Amino acid sequence: MVSLFIPCTVDLLMPEIGTAACELLEHLGEQPVYHQDQTCCGQPLFNVGYRDQARRVAKHFIEVFGRDERIVSPSGSCVSMVKHHYPELLSHEPSWYGRARELAGRVFELSQYIVDVLGVTDVGAAFDGSVTYHESCHVLRSLGVSDQPKKLIGAVRGARYVELNNATACCGFGGEFAVGFPEISQALVKDKATNFLNTGADVLLLCEPGCLLNINGYLHRNHPEKKAMHLASFLAGNMKEA
Repeated sequence: MVSLFIPCTVDLLMPEIGTAACELLEHLGEQPVYHQDQTCCGQPLFNVGYRDQARRVAKHFIEVFGRDERIVSPSGSCVSMVKHHYPELLSHEPSWYGRARELAGRVFELSQYIVDVLGVTDVGAAFDGSVTYHESCHVLRSLGVSDQPKKLIGAVRGARYVELNNATACCGFGGEFAVGFPEISQALVKDKATNFLNTGADVLLLCEPGCLLNINGYLHRNHPEKKAMHLASFLAGNMKEA
């Protein structure tokens, strides 16, 4: 069974990403299940040092998703939290630690799941325009996911791919980092937007909702004619044109 884990940012602010992820999986023959009692993965609590609270959230996640064969999410940072930090949080509780380690091998970022598990690169999308891609920090550095989204983009008929300068640099979001260090965050997202504008691409694609929130916020305020999109939304939204 494939379960769809929808992160808080998507659930509260960008539900269209969750819908697109579900549409993609269904289009590829999957029947994703959504557990109504799923909650936050605990990453915000973990990042600011509330380890006891994060531990309780981790246990709830394991209880909700523990029997599922595979769990897929359109957020690399949430997947990273479950895969890498749940075992750390629960390392002193042997039974929970074992469950966390076992679950970690069954959690996938969306593009990773489509390419590496389903073996699909062409989802049947078409787009008459140019695109570029931002390498989100957790997706790239924590999960090692980079080729997978690019393979999916490369198979979109009619899409012209343009390399993004300094694509692996942080966009400045970093969760609470953007709140605690707004000047640095603003400088980073400005650089990211400038590099996007310099490509001349129509759309900036990425796989992390937090990055999307930050980059699109800057673009909306300063370059409203340009847009960034989650890869799931881009692929699902263009499948009808294929």
